[in-house]
Amino acid sequence: MKNFEERLEKLEALGQKIRQTEVPLDEALKAFEEGVKLAKSLEKDLEKIESRIEILMNGPAAPEDETPELELFDDKS
Repeated sequence: MKNFEERLEKLEALGQKIRQTEVPLDEALKAFEEGVKLAKSLEKDLEKIESRIEILMNGPAAPEDETPELELFDDKS
């Protein structure tokens, strides 16, 4: 499967195609269906990435309602 950026570019191209008035309705519908599938797969990828970032920021046992904290500076002076 293509990488995230390539699929995002494809989704943008499909959106532009659908907006063209000279595209036949059946072709626009096919592009729309493909765009919905792409959007869902991109959303899943973003959710996975978000989970990985949360684990990296807080560790695997962090509660979902807790905001991630970065400890870049220690006040141990």
